[in-house]
Amino acid sequence: MDIRKVGIVGCGTMGSGIAEVIARSGVGVAFVEVGPQQVETGFDRIRRSLQRAVDRGKLEAAEREALLERISGSTELDTLGDCDLIVEAVPESLEVKQGIFRKLDALAKPEAILATNTSSLPIIDLAVTTDRADRVLGFHFFNPAPVMKLIELIRTVVTDPEVVATCQAFGQAMGKTPVVAQDRAGFIANLLLFPYLNQAVAMYEAGVASREDIDAAMQLGAGHPMGPLALMDLIGLDSGTAIMEQMFAHFADTRYAPRPVVRHLVTADYLGRKVGRGFYTYAEPGSHKTLANGATERDPADERSIAGWSTVGVVGTGTMATGIAEACAKAGFTVVVRGRSAEKAQHAVAAVDASLAKAVEKGKLETAARDEIAARLSATADLAELGDCDLVIEAVAEDLAVKRDLFAQIDAVAKPEALLATTTSSLPVIDCAMATARPERVVGIHFFNPVRAMRLVELVSTPRTADDAMVEARAFTEKIDKHAVLCRDQAGFIVNALLFPYLNDAVKMLEEGYATAHDIDTAMKLGCGHPMGPFELMDVVGLDVTLQICKALHAEFREPGFTPAALLGYMVSAGYLGRKAGRGFYVYG
Repeated sequence: MDIRKVGIVGCGTMGSGIAEVIARSGVGVAFVEVGPQQVETGFDRIRRSLQRAVDRGKLEAAEREALLERISGSTELDTLGDCDLIVEAVPESLEVKQGIFRKLDALAKPEAILATNTSSLPIIDLAVTTDRADRVLGFHFFNPAPVMKLIELIRTVVTDPEVVATCQAFGQAMGKTPVVAQDRAGFIANLLLFPYLNQAVAMYEAGVASREDIDAAMQLGAGHPMGPLALMDLIGLDSGTAIMEQMFAHFADTRYAPRPVVRHLVTADYLGRKVGRGFYTYAEPGSHKTLANGATERDPADERSIAGWSTVGVVGTGTMATGIAEACAKAGFTVVVRGRSAEKAQHAVAAVDASLAKAVEKGKLETAARDEIAARLSATADLAELGDCDLVIEAVAEDLAVKRDLFAQIDAVAKPEALLATTTSSLPVIDCAMATARPERVVGIHFFNPVRAMRLVELVSTPRTADDAMVEARAFTEKIDKHAVLCRDQAGFIVNALLFPYLNDAVKMLEEGYATAHDIDTAMKLGCGHPMGPFELMDVVGLDVTLQICKALHAEFREPGFTPAALLGYMVSAGYLGRKAGRGFYVYG
């Protein structure tokens, strides 16, 4: 079936954007609004959008006029009777949408496809109001429609596969990337996005970390274009609440229930950017610029607190340990790398030398500077040689028993005033601290891999950590040119506590046959701006590492929704560990 004319019910922000996209593809568009003034307002939105494109040199004036000639507006639904595809784009009220679908079914030609742009309502509840349920599907554009490449096509249990195929081809003809999913509240992008956003809100609500640190952590640590709380403000807290309420009604899972602070902000009319106040306060409604909102800015790290520091010990010889050693040596510290054997320690130092040599080859480092940095590094197998270190950083495998034993040994040889740190990404820092006689001098300093490229460091305090220890840790991270975020000691800290439940949800979505791995990855990249889809990311991280962290989070929070996906365990058992094994969710050559 060829789609030569499209009808749109509603010409608000989404409807006008959809009309523009379709007209740009050369197809005629007829939209319907409730009154003459709304029709003219819809046209104005389209004209302004097209004029912006002309002003930016992305559209010729003649093309703009040709596009506008392909669009007509009316207040009468009957004008859509000859359309091949009709897309409903009215506010998210099931009762209103059902009424529209009954009318469309009566006036549309028998072969016409009826679609809804809903972002959260069940498609089947609209399809059953018609006598053509097999020709009804979800056609979910993302806002702003002229810019966003993603379209979610939602098939119900009765949608004709040919209808889906027709809409896939039409989406591609518009220059969009369609992904196909089953009919569930939230579809793909929102179903994965909102539990993550809601969990970030819970983290802020509980005082685990500040809103600024939560947002910075997810931008710097996960590569997200916006932090979760800033994104909630952009979406609109009222819109986010409505979507989550629909998902909670569908799944009866508290992870989808809007957190109390969100409901309170909505009640206070603090709806986000559009009104100038949400989790943040903005310079004006619609602005992206945030104001202080009464929060006290964090004091600069006190460099004097580590003025006497000269030597850092790094315990471990893996990729993380060598990256930390390189960062410390570049910052001017003398670095002692301790391995289980002299050979392993020397190999770690050689790895740093190789990294420095690459930097010289790329013109990022002078040879003289490379020689100075390399001269600050030494290798040892003897823990006693860490006795003069001002800071000792443990970077060994994620085994709590091993770490506790190691901390007890380090505590015995380190000078009393030395600060001890663990780079664990998921284990309790307090357990390491209590293996020593100086728990007040133990912190978590969680670096991200690769250390030389990732600026984020999570600084973790336990109930026993002294204030001066955190001051020193912050000053240290600034000296090695990292961005520190502060958080309490909980499994996963900020980034992993938010990231891995989202990855686990994606695996559950796949194992239930809801959508393909490729379509899920595409949805999260194009719909949410993530640099990698969840399955691509898990293949890079390693499915074994992913499973380990998911287990740690489930053990700590006892949240049923955090139960590791069975499919993830099966793949690890089969040896499909990701890129490092040549096969994970994808196969690598």
